[in-house]
This record gives sequence, structure tokens and C-alpha cells, in this order.
Amino acid sequence: MENNSSLPDAQKELPYRIGNERVIRATQDAADKIISLLKRQGRPEGVLRIGVIGGGCSGLQYKIDLQDEPAPRDIMVETKGVRIVIDPKSLLYVSGSELDYVDALQGAGFKVNNPNATSTCACGESFSA
Repeated sequence: MENNSSLPDAQKELPYRIGNERVIRATQDAADKIISLLKRQGRPEGVLRIGVIGGGCSGLQYKIDLQDEPAPRDIMVETKGVRIVIDPKSLLYVSGSELDYVDALQGAGFKVNNPNATSTCACGESFSA
């Protein structure tokens, strides 16, 4: 059980934990895209969720989604003016990562630069750790 006595009063009441950019950080391109997507969906105060699920060629893949707010037990990181949330299980796989947004000829999308990935598949959609 976590001892909340050393936490600021505002954090004692939160159902989620606050992390820092050592957990995950966003590039400016990723932050700009997140802000744009949240505004387009009519939820400018929303969050981007990064999860890790089983699947893909290498065994694990990222699941990225926009949501209204963090869920209980999430870890929320504010980086470059956006809020990113990660569930505790996924945190084991993405801690220390950088979220980027790439707009390339072969397609656009978010890319996780993950120092924990021991290998990735050729298509770049999955990884192993």
C-alpha cells in the first residue's frame, strides 16, 4: 500500500498517479498532433492513452487511443503541453520511451521510440521486450 502522507494534498485525492518525463515524453510533433486530434474530437482537456497488448509479428504491440480523462490506477505524464496516460502493466514495457509523430510518404502515425524493445518486426508495428 502506498503511503500518501508525503504527497501534496491535491494528489492525495487523485485516483491516478502523476509521473514525469522519465516515464514517457513527447516530441513537439507528437504534442501538436495530440492537441489537434483532441480539439477535433471536441475534448481539448482529454488525454492520449498508450497501452501495450499482445499481438503482432514480434509478440507485443502498442494501442494508442484518445480519452476524456485518466482511469483509476493510471500514471499520467504531462509533456509538451499534453497529458499521456499509461496503465501500470504497460508502464513496464514503455518506461523511458519517446512518443513521436511521423508524417511520411508511406503513411503518418505515432511512433514509440522504446529503449526497452529488444527487437521489432519489419513493418514496425510490433516489438518484443
